[in-house]
Amino acid sequence: MKKVTYIFSLLLLFTSCKKFLEVQPKLQVDQSEAITNAGTAKTAANGLFNLVANNSYYGSNFPALAYLSAGDIQWSGSQGDPSEITKHLTSATNGYVQSAWTAIYRTISQANYIIDKVPVVTDPLLTTALKNQYLGEAYFVRALGYFDLARGWGGVQLILKPTYASTDNIGIPRGSLADTYAQVLKDLNTAETLVPTGVNRNRVTLRTVQALKARFYLYQKQWAMAEQFATSVIGDNANYSLVTPYSAFFANNAVATNESVFELAYTASNTNGHSNWWLPPALGGRREWSPNDALVALLNNPAIGGNRSALIAQTAPPGNLWYGKLYYRTPLGTDPAYVIRIAELYLIRSEARAQQGNLIGANSAQSDLNAVRSRAGVAASTAATLPDILLALEKERQVEFPFEADRWFNLVRTDRAQTVLALPDKHLYLFPIPYNETLVDPQLAGANRNPGY
Repeated sequence: MKKVTYIFSLLLLFTSCKKFLEVQPKLQVDQSEAITNAGTAKTAANGLFNLVANNSYYGSNFPALAYLSAGDIQWSGSQGDPSEITKHLTSATNGYVQSAWTAIYRTISQANYIIDKVPVVTDPLLTTALKNQYLGEAYFVRALGYFDLARGWGGVQLILKPTYASTDNIGIPRGSLADTYAQVLKDLNTAETLVPTGVNRNRVTLRTVQALKARFYLYQKQWAMAEQFATSVIGDNANYSLVTPYSAFFANNAVATNESVFELAYTASNTNGHSNWWLPPALGGRREWSPNDALVALLNNPAIGGNRSALIAQTAPPGNLWYGKLYYRTPLGTDPAYVIRIAELYLIRSEARAQQGNLIGANSAQSDLNAVRSRAGVAASTAATLPDILLALEKERQVEFPFEADRWFNLVRTDRAQTVLALPDKHLYLFPIPYNETLVDPQLAGANRNPGY
């Protein structure tokens, strides 16, 4: 349901196999559809999660930027944009870059609007508990948005107030990476005091916030804090656990299992694009990309992939085409999008413990790594030194999350992407600022662009 009117500058560019929908993330609140009571506050909060789930954000394009960059996925379709990304030739006019950037800022704008308006609503039906829930969710989503912008594009403009006119955000300088991450932590700390403590895998609760804080502290190399918050979630093992076998969190139309800390739900009337891009035409998709031979070999190797081979399948002869089957449901596009799974928390804690010297034995880096491997039906790792455990964790992420937004960002975070993927230059660690943004905002143009683009 529409709660805001978007002011977009639209540019459609068509080339042989390339199609862009370029938009500017300038938002203007429609005062006639403002948050004025409990009903409109609820609608705005629901709409916030629809924006996170949008095809340009977690519904397809943002995760695609990550897994297409990570070296395990090949372009096998007709669109040019994915081909650019897999070859690390991503340009500032790439449609995935533009749409993901725009979608994240649209989401942040809706969060800003909720943060601004919900506290001043006077409606007895909008209880303090509901106000706190909606506000906490908005702070969490804004933190997620800026976290994703930071790891994808570096430091960005911090827009923290709702946009009531197209001129409201003019002249905001591009922030540093440190400033951007500082805002993420500030918002997460606020969210942590507001959100409910129960379990809701499709919305935001205390464990959702703690999980993202664990990821945040891992990126900041604050190992003790990363371990602390990962343990907070893992320790709630009545509600969050590694489901077995590996496929149990997605196979047979499973949703909201104990594996998921935060997943986004879709319906026949509100679909995502994942299956369209992964499935072959015989199953209703376009197979624009697919696992490459190296990844297929890893997943099919019992000693490495174990039962994670359930992530892939092969079409019948004579095609014999491998495809990803994490997203497969009927109606097409009703699969969840996985934002945070408990397996990630185990690997976060493993790395944090390793970096603090807790390498082997009970409650160690090795034991957390082996919990993930055991669930996959793979023999325990014998890695016992810090370099060996870090390398084992890198390889484990490769086969645990190949079709999620994980491996690329972690290779960049650990400064391993250039070595592992044979990148010619480290400027490729960041995506380009979308070309259209540089045209309309001097704060993103010239020397403020990401280097190398």
